[in-house]
Amino acid sequence: MFVVTGASGFIGSQVALRLLERGSAVVAVDHYAEGQEHRYLDGHGVREFVDKDHLHIWLNHHAQDVQAVIHMGACSDTTVTDRAFVMRVNYDYTRALWNFCARERIPLLYASSAATYGDGALGWDDACDPQRLQPLNLYGESKHKFDLWALEQPKAPPRWVALKYFNVFGPHERHKARMASVAFHAFHQIRAHGKATLFQSHHEGIPHGGQRRDFIFIEDAVAATLHFLNTPASPEAPNGLYNVGTGTARTFADLVGAVFAAMERPPLIVFDPMPEELREKYQYFTQATTAKLRRAGFTQPFQSLEEGVRKYVQVLAAA
Repeated sequence: MFVVTGASGFIGSQVALRLLERGSAVVAVDHYAEGQEHRYLDGHGVREFVDKDHLHIWLNHHAQDVQAVIHMGACSDTTVTDRAFVMRVNYDYTRALWNFCARERIPLLYASSAATYGDGALGWDDACDPQRLQPLNLYGESKHKFDLWALEQPKAPPRWVALKYFNVFGPHERHKARMASVAFHAFHQIRAHGKATLFQSHHEGIPHGGQRRDFIFIEDAVAATLHFLNTPASPEAPNGLYNVGTGTARTFADLVGAVFAAMERPPLIVFDPMPEELREKYQYFTQATTAKLRRAGFTQPFQSLEEGVRKYVQVLAAA
């Protein structure tokens, strides 16, 4: 059976659902206090729900039954400044899972982030020397710190992959509130007010709405993730860090324009000043290199921004 952490979250829930659709046994791990409803994954055939604070005890009793651990749980809010909390959740917890998987010889896939690349001055290449990277926020720092720790370990899980997700968007991100994707917020703004709001650019040479990101639809991010469950370590697909992005940067204006088009509404974008506290920590451009992922055997084409947005808008409109 497969253990999926962050199973009530955005990427984790979709990973769990795809595994369940394949007929795999899934143990869902998240904040599951006694008596709490599991909601999103209820009725989908989950083998067991385990509270994240009890996972390590559970693993010690079921190690022989675990095929792999897929660790998607994290504090992913880039505005959180409580260092002790973020490091405990994103670094210490992941390190404990690593040590368990290394000891029991169980594969481990875990969520890293494109936030580890910082402002992109050193590029977006997952084959680069990670020691040189300088993340812009505490979230990115916590992910980067663990990536560096993992690369230094003499004892590792037999298969381990750090998935450096770029800008993932798609169904089941409402719970992320302000950290949900721009596509999510644009849809609701357009439906309520007929217009969408983006941050102004405070970077010379980049127009308002011209900030560019590598937007990847959740279906493609999950497919790339699960690819590594069936791909053993090899010279072509070694253990290590892998970008999960399309390799194509698009503007926020493109993204919001696609939402307007999918909703069949005339485009109207309003630009607000970016909060002062974000201006020095904002990525104006991200674009994954995908050569390493492709060499590892992931050949599935990525959906276009417009196709992903169209599918997402259909889900949002039906909710």
